[in-house]
Amino acid sequence: KKKNNLILSVTSGPADSIMPKDSDHKEPKDARAADVPEETVRQKVQANTPSPHTRNSPQASPPRFVSVEELMETAKGVTNMALAHEIMVNQDFEIKPAEPPEGSLERQVKEIMHKAFWDCMEAQLKEDPPSYEHAIKLLAEIKETLLSFLLPGHGRLQARIEEVLDLPLIQQQAENGALDIGHLSQFIVGMMGSFCAPCRDKDVNKLKEITEIVPLLKAIFSVLDLMKVDMANFALMSIRPHLMQQSVEYERNKFQQFLEKQPNALDYTEKWLEETAKCLRESDEEGCGAAELASPINVHNRAYLRLLKWDHASDPFPETVLMDQVRLQEMQQEVERLVLLSSVLLIVYTTTGEAISGLPGLMETLKTTVGAMLADMHMPSFNAPEAFATIGEKLCVELSSCLSRHGFPPFSADSSSGLKGQILSVIQPDNKVRALMDSRVQNYLLAVLESGQHRTPPLPGGLTPVSKELMKLAVGFSRLVNFNKLVYSPFYQKILQNILTPVHKEFVL
Repeated sequence: KKKNNLILSVTSGPADSIMPKDSDHKEPKDARAADVPEETVRQKVQANTPSPHTRNSPQASPPRFVSVEELMETAKGVTNMALAHEIMVNQDFEIKPAEPPEGSLERQVKEIMHKAFWDCMEAQLKEDPPSYEHAIKLLAEIKETLLSFLLPGHGRLQARIEEVLDLPLIQQQAENGALDIGHLSQFIVGMMGSFCAPCRDKDVNKLKEITEIVPLLKAIFSVLDLMKVDMANFALMSIRPHLMQQSVEYERNKFQQFLEKQPNALDYTEKWLEETAKCLRESDEEGCGAAELASPINVHNRAYLRLLKWDHASDPFPETVLMDQVRLQEMQQEVERLVLLSSVLLIVYTTTGEAISGLPGLMETLKTTVGAMLADMHMPSFNAPEAFATIGEKLCVELSSCLSRHGFPPFSADSSSGLKGQILSVIQPDNKVRALMDSRVQNYLLAVLESGQHRTPPLPGGLTPVSKELMKLAVGFSRLVNFNKLVYSPFYQKILQNILTPVHKEFVL
């Protein structure tokens, strides 16, 4: 039950490694302590889920009317499935504290309410005699949070917290004017120091420098909120290796439930696989492939590879990979960037020849120059002709300087002009160098899918300058594909059995 709660109550964000101390190996009683709203994920799933009313394929039976409750239940299932999927596919997934956007009405209301609360508490403590109504409520919340950080075996720590933060005794001390909130606050800070992850040590140490009661309690709550998130992320990191099989079954069952309510929810997936098989058959007919080219495994792997060439503006995305559409778009953009980067570097080295071959640091310098110019290549404001003209100018200056430093004659005007022209021509989709590097990148990614998780295929020629980036991309792409295969293999098997020849009907993905 704890695992399910953890899956259903988190959102994604960039990774910060959390390395707890030996005393930190504890899981919160309820991972929902990091109460992160799911609305962002829900909107993303709903926005990317194709509507059954927009499909062109005929329905086998009249549409079935469903109740609002059924629709809400289905939407919730899809949202939860997306969250579980994100945990498994995104290795950098972690929980982040929920913060309303800067300047939003929600943030303004939150700040006003918090200020009113702390001002009221400060006024109570300044009364004669002081009123501790708000302070005792805060101490009760702090006590509950500290106890949530404990494991069942931490009996001595639990007894100590229960002894010092004894709420009936604290209430009695408040009524008799004997309550020392400062002493209790210092005890709380000490306990936080023993519970927190190393990344929070500085935050806890800063608490020891605060002497005013209200600012101290306010800061304590702020750090406790961060510690809740740290504990939830550590629990998530600890159980991730054990979640694979459960997540596969969970996601498959959720999709099956969705499919029962939307019987035509695999139309685009069928089209995706059918078109891939058709392309492979045509390749066979032209004598460009082996007789087994259109086998189920080949169709499946090449179908995934097609997702890195997808026209997202005009072609509906297959339903079974819909949750990864944004991630695959990012991979597609990275492939395009690496193809252009490697193409430019290949042109430089083939044009300049042996004069720059083996010069230390030159390749990295040229790569950095070109990479900086291509960083925004997928932004609407990117001007390709202007950018590649600038790349040509900068590379010619860099090459001339490098040749002079090593005793070679500088670039001639004709050589510079020719190099700039070749670099500028790379922006054309049918450029031969660009097409060659694109083919090599695609073949490498296909080889990674075909070779399995424990073998790395050799890197094709010309891709050495981008080897680090390409290997990272291949690992992420392979992980995503393998998990998708595990989840949706029963659905893929039925589809491929219908579209392939009887020879290939029996297979395992």
